[in-house]
Amino acid sequence: MSIGEMNFFQRMIYILQDYGGSLAKGAATTMVIAIVCTLLGCVIGFAVGLIQTTEPHKKDGMLKRGVLKAVKVVLTAYVEVFRGTPMMLQAAFIFYGMSQVFGINLGMWSAAIIIVSVNTGAYMAETVRGGILSVDPGQSEGARAIGMTHFQTMTSIILPQALRNIMPQIGNNLIINIKDTCVLSIIGTVELFFTFRSISGALYMYFEAATVTMAIYFILTFVCSRILRMIENRMDGPADFNLATTDTLAFTSGLTKYDAKKGGTH
Repeated sequence: MSIGEMNFFQRMIYILQDYGGSLAKGAATTMVIAIVCTLLGCVIGFAVGLIQTTEPHKKDGMLKRGVLKAVKVVLTAYVEVFRGTPMMLQAAFIFYGMSQVFGINLGMWSAAIIIVSVNTGAYMAETVRGGILSVDPGQSEGARAIGMTHFQTMTSIILPQALRNIMPQIGNNLIINIKDTCVLSIIGTVELFFTFRSISGALYMYFEAATVTMAIYFILTFVCSRILRMIENRMDGPADFNLATTDTLAFTSGLTKYDAKKGGTH
């Protein structure tokens, strides 16, 4: 049977049979870039967010205050530029600009990771800043009252709570990156969307190839979203808990139990 005699579903099966390996390789490239860049973007975002929420100490000199303010201005400009421009233009700017202006020829992987990581970091910076500010300021004041440094306060008290608050947004950034890696096709990155363009151009089956590719994207994002939801539930801890105490004269452990369904204790 020739391709012209096939119906819609037969043409999709034909694409999967003949180009399934290429689609799987493109999907793998997409996932690797999305996961690695989301992790690197989180590192960048946490660093930028921490600096943006750092306030100068009363004992700091004018030089330290000036340096901190200058760094905040630069980081704010970075966040606003990369949040306010399309990633496709950022990809062309970084990939071709580095070559023309600085003579640096980036490879496919290095260019893709730099572009998506820096873009993700800009969004994560605002997410981290909001997550830190959402924690009750009284906890920072209490930490300072017992002599904890700013670093100890952030790592031991503020960030663990902020991380739980921003975990949904981290997952959302991963889902976005899975889809937005398609813009990297402009610099020749052979990911899933680039594979779709190659198949549809070779077979002139745009509708069928797009349907198969959309299904693959949906499977990738759906599985990742379910895994991330499981991680969030585990971070929430158990729905019921018992009060524990080291005071043997006040035996309260096991007497109080939180009932999530009833919304109270008994």
